[in-house]
Amino acid sequence: MESSNIIVIGIIIITGLISFKGFNDQIFFNRYKFNIDTILKGKQWDRMVTSAFLHGDIAHLFFNMYTFYFFSNFILNYGVPFFIITYFGSIIIGNFLALWMHKNNPYYSAIGASGGVSGILFASIILNSQISIGIFPLPFSIPGWIFGIIYLTYSLYGMKTQLGNIGHDAHLGGAIFGILSGLGFVIMYPYYPLINFRPLYLLFMLIPLIYLIYLAFNKYND
Repeated sequence: MESSNIIVIGIIIITGLISFKGFNDQIFFNRYKFNIDTILKGKQWDRMVTSAFLHGDIAHLFFNMYTFYFFSNFILNYGVPFFIITYFGSIIIGNFLALWMHKNNPYYSAIGASGGVSGILFASIILNSQISIGIFPLPFSIPGWIFGIIYLTYSLYGMKTQLGNIGHDAHLGGAIFGILSGLGFVIMYPYYPLINFRPLYLLFMLIPLIYLIYLAFNKYND
């Protein structure tokens, strides 16, 4: 197994182990989840990262890790440093955005690798608009930009319904960082051409992202 794949598998294993620990240990779960009050007043800034290794249930964990695994393999083609910066940068930026949006709600909590996964997903689509993903048991692959729309639509639904304590708001920050990360790579390394780049596909995918931005700012900044 290549060293780059080991990094991805390692993150998935660690995330799975920590998530299962959280499933069965409420004290552990509460200590490491994202929480406004304990971060701002308690200065427990480690939660900005540790919350990404916790998940609400097995379905939440599987959905995030499946998406992470598939698109990470593509991002790794551009180097391990780019992958690390994109994933963990998206987690941190996503949580900082959630921290700012919910700064007046000390009880707000969230968990999940959604910000990092969203960043990896969007960076992948910036670099290859026609990347596709296979989803069992469908007999065909789904274009990445369509999967991006599905992913963001789920985020919109989660934000509107306050579904669980999943970090839906972090999807926004992660997506934005992923887009900037992908564009930054292209600018810094222009000899890596965009593969099958289709601006129209990206535009379609950005529609729910723009609405997500509108919903977030309208809801938390009235």
